[in-house]
Amino acid sequence: MSTPLTVETPSGPARGGIVVVQEAFGVTTHIVDICRRLADAGWVAVAPHLFHRQDKQIHDYTDMDSAMASIGALQATEVDADVDAALGDIAARGFEPAQSAIIGFCMGGSVAFHTAVRRTLGAAATYYGGGIDKARFGYPTMLSVADALQTPWHGFFGGLDTGIPVEQVEQLRAAAATAPVSTEITRYAEGRHGFNCNDRPAVYNPDAAADAWVRTLDWFDGHVAH
Repeated sequence: MSTPLTVETPSGPARGGIVVVQEAFGVTTHIVDICRRLADAGWVAVAPHLFHRQDKQIHDYTDMDSAMASIGALQATEVDADVDAALGDIAARGFEPAQSAIIGFCMGGSVAFHTAVRRTLGAAATYYGGGIDKARFGYPTMLSVADALQTPWHGFFGGLDTGIPVEQVEQLRAAAATAPVSTEITRYAEGRHGFNCNDRPAVYNPDAAADAWVRTLDWFDGHVAH
């Protein structure tokens, strides 16, 4: 079963390719907007649809039960295959792994982290990805494999995220610092889970989102081969 991909390309020459991994709600308009913003910054952006094996692929932000059911059906091996399909699309455009990156949000942030452990890319970024001390989707805990990161990784977390305690974030910072690649964590004291999603007014934090975006682009600029 081939993986459906949403692709956005820059108007001029591309500097590389970035895989964009969805939130728990699917490849929503927000995720498509992230792809467009990356394209505007000069990157080919490719978002794999991780729920394509399921009946429902996009969930309303108010329907957490449905979203959690879809997350619960995910398997790491299938998710990895979907991510690899997106990376394959980027490779087919002539970009080497060192010219590629990955960014993920919510559950996609966890996927981006584990992809950075599994593969050697130019850079990776995680926005409020869970599973730091608990295994998810068949992946190990982040803490148990942080020292094996192969891709430079930057994590972005919110101090008010009730599902990802600050103590765990700091444990992950220390564990990731032992990896053989550059790692960094930025924590926003007033950030909630989903602080980057401007389609969710209850959790959106424009200051944190703007700062994280600048830092993300800087991270990619500094680590992805040009």
